[in-house]
Amino acid sequence: MILPTQDYRRTHFVIPDKLHRGLDGAVHGLVGLYSRRPRIGRSLKNESEKISEAAGELRHLSDRRLRDRIDEMRIRFRRQEYGCDTLLPDALAIMVEVADRTLGLRPFPVQVMGAMALYRGTLAEMATGEGKSLTACLPAALAAWTGRPCHFVTVNDYLANRDAVEMRPFYAFCGVSVGCVQGAMAPEERRENYERGVVYTTLKELVADFLRDRLIIGGLHNASRRLLREMLQPGRRGREGVVLRGLDTAIVDEADSVLIDEAVTPLIISRAQENKPLVEACQTAHEIAGNLVLDEDYKKNIRYREVHLTKDGLMKVEEQARLLPGIWRGTARRVELVQQALTAREFYKRDKQYVIQDGKVAIVDEFTGRLMPNRTWRHGLHQSVEAKEGLEVNDPSETLARLSFQRFFRFFRRLSGMTGTAKEAAGELWYIYKLPVLAIPTNRPCIRKMFPDTVFATGEEKWEAVVQEIEKWHNTGRPVLVGTRSVRASEKLAEMLAARDHPFNLLNAVRHKEEAQIVAAAGEQNRITLATNMAGRGTDIKLGRGVAELGGLHVMATERHESVRIDRQLFGRCARQGDPGSAQAFMSLEDELVQRFVPASMRNRLTSALKRKTPGAGRLSQAGLSHAQRAAKRLAYRQRRNVLQMDTWLEEALAFTGTGSAI
Repeated sequence: MILPTQDYRRTHFVIPDKLHRGLDGAVHGLVGLYSRRPRIGRSLKNESEKISEAAGELRHLSDRRLRDRIDEMRIRFRRQEYGCDTLLPDALAIMVEVADRTLGLRPFPVQVMGAMALYRGTLAEMATGEGKSLTACLPAALAAWTGRPCHFVTVNDYLANRDAVEMRPFYAFCGVSVGCVQGAMAPEERRENYERGVVYTTLKELVADFLRDRLIIGGLHNASRRLLREMLQPGRRGREGVVLRGLDTAIVDEADSVLIDEAVTPLIISRAQENKPLVEACQTAHEIAGNLVLDEDYKKNIRYREVHLTKDGLMKVEEQARLLPGIWRGTARRVELVQQALTAREFYKRDKQYVIQDGKVAIVDEFTGRLMPNRTWRHGLHQSVEAKEGLEVNDPSETLARLSFQRFFRFFRRLSGMTGTAKEAAGELWYIYKLPVLAIPTNRPCIRKMFPDTVFATGEEKWEAVVQEIEKWHNTGRPVLVGTRSVRASEKLAEMLAARDHPFNLLNAVRHKEEAQIVAAAGEQNRITLATNMAGRGTDIKLGRGVAELGGLHVMATERHESVRIDRQLFGRCARQGDPGSAQAFMSLEDELVQRFVPASMRNRLTSALKRKTPGAGRLSQAGLSHAQRAAKRLAYRQRRNVLQMDTWLEEALAFTGTGSAI
């Protein structure tokens, strides 16, 4: 039996406020600066040390006495009594002792500090290896005590299942049930898991389930309307098939990736829709585009990944328009189709933006290097890529529901998160989500050694230097982790190492089996691991026997990313928990970042300076790369702002027409 309050919470969520602009935006930004002032960190640090001391006094309690205290606390949190937040220090002290007894892991004061930050709705920046999974358990259990839904959002199914299984003894002692929702689950199994106190799942699964529930409920989003219909029509119910029990608290792991990097991609619920004319038109447009010449018939903008037809190009397209079917012969439609085909040819590269598996185009996540199964590009782009690759062109999809990740996370009453890299995006996180960022100190000092960046004029010079550098460190016995930005780059480097008979492990979107095991073993002596961007993120790399004495793990980046945060994430794989380690980046002026965001005139001067080995050429090149990263950051921010504006426009337009909301 579902009580009226439970039914109400199933579809209730916070309506996001409009974003502040102008003078209001400036004042809001100042409030954000104040919310992350250093004094808050010092205050939390002092509180966490007192909590750790109090936890030490609980060692003498029996399990039964400890459970009695937990039951008392849980009742008070469930009732949400006035002043129950004053119980937070006592509750966390109990949980520190519970974690020690059930998991054999006693949270350090810095982990308690992180738990307090999460409970108070803050994004905690914690370095790799500092125990974020354990830290998040403490505020998650507190949220579950209130009886409201608590979702722990991770980046993939493996991490969701791993954390749910490993932390279950802790939750069980605290009187909290644990669920895990993964991609292969049936609706009934999903519903059972969502009924648990704390639910581990991925972003895409949670948003997809939310949208599917909205589609099932239809126009009965309001609980009062559902109740009235059940009273008037007892045989009809409006919630069969609904799996979620509502949105209230979300704790986001790898929050910078989820809230920033993936925010520009809306999640869309769709179904295949037969459209033979469009399929034929995409194939024909590919043939027409094959007859057009770059810089003569069309121009391409590398920075914005756009293609524009010249007058000559428009004339050629017009001459061949008769080949297109039906309505696609119209001026605007034929130009759009051909530009789409040219975009697919110029900017969507095999083994970079996508791979071919089982005769189908599988999209690769450019931030993580992982495959995104069952995902397609919109507006005919996916069909254009299929036509380019000579594959069977599939029917396009009809959109049933659409929601951006940015807007979704603003539906939660309480939002918090953890990541190793957030300070670069602190302003944006506050502006969009009202999430202050707090840096949590490491339990032990970080002793990572950063070597200066090395810049080369050409890509071939860079790759040769990368191989020589791998050999140098490998000969010392130290493990080496090499990060690449694409499948193609990882395969190229693998071929070069194989030609020199160097053993290695390769991890990318195509070769991703046993991902966690490969990354976990990357710290063993004499180990060489090649991996796309952040494959294996969430899995600790522990040093093998004798590796610390050799200098620890050495991390190499073979290309700078558009975001400084992504670079820091890779470098953060070494020197965890006070271990030794080192890192270095190798770049060339032919890298995508430079080609997209450094003006051609500047590139030419830098190339000449590097080839002539002009004094200071390296520093000038690094300055150019820093300029490119700043330009890329501004562009990405504008794209995310555009997504927010589109969400707002859809909400206002649909509300005006009386059809409900954008979701």
